[in-house]
Amino acid sequence: MSNVLLLRAASQDSPDRYEDAFRSRGYHPISVPVLETVIVGREELARRLSSGPEMQSLSGVIITSQRAVEAWSEAAQALITANSNTPFKPEYDWRSVPFYAVGEATSVALRDLSEKIPLYTPRDIRGGSETGTAERLAGFILKDLPSDEKSRKLLYLTGDKNRDTLPRILESADVALDPLQVYATQGSSMFPHDLSLALECVKGKFITEEGLSWGWIVYFAPSVAEFVTPILRNHFILPAVNSSTEYCAQLSEQHHVKIAAIGPTTESFLQQTLKLSVAVTARNPKADDLADAIVQHD
Repeated sequence: MSNVLLLRAASQDSPDRYEDAFRSRGYHPISVPVLETVIVGREELARRLSSGPEMQSLSGVIITSQRAVEAWSEAAQALITANSNTPFKPEYDWRSVPFYAVGEATSVALRDLSEKIPLYTPRDIRGGSETGTAERLAGFILKDLPSDEKSRKLLYLTGDKNRDTLPRILESADVALDPLQVYATQGSSMFPHDLSLALECVKGKFITEEGLSWGWIVYFAPSVAEFVTPILRNHFILPAVNSSTEYCAQLSEQHHVKIAAIGPTTESFLQQTLKLSVAVTARNPKADDLADAIVQHD
């Protein structure tokens, strides 16, 4: 039985489709999260909250993720603490405008926020299960916003990676967006620890008969490859383009591995930028196609 290190967080669904695909084919899958989301722009968001919607001529707020809800919560709590001796003014009240949520989870998070924090938080929360995609939310907002309003401007809380679907649909219908980035995705600060812990759990297990061959490492995105690769080198001999992995493995106590990519874009980055030899690339970015490709190679 070979190990398969999946450079991604396991799905909260049970079972995880990638782990299940490999396990059903006789492999031992190990998922290690490689990304984390951090809150950014705290001071600017707090400034917006303290100004209130009326002063900014806002007709509402778009919240597209639970991370955006967390950012709003932090800003509201900071303002309440900082202004504990200052009377709350009605124009700072965000209960006067609707908050549009993508999906049920975001909607529930907003409701929880409004119950826990009395000031600077929403009361009018719209959308949910019926607005689970950008397209559906955009359509919902266009139907919901009064067409006779002088100002049709929405505060739009975003991350660092956003599709243009929602802005494109709304702005084409003369709805102005005031975007503000409040969270960003980066390499996980816990990845070195999480990786070491995961590898310790399988130490001495599932090693193939090919000397120190440990199994496979699967890359899922170019965006994290450059971050994780130096850390992986602390544990493995990674196959390089035009080099002999077998020879290197004989000179090291580290295990050598084979590399797989979820798709051609990731494969190209690994080979051309990181100079890593990719043994397998999935025909389609799906769990079964990836697992089948590795089975066929082995």
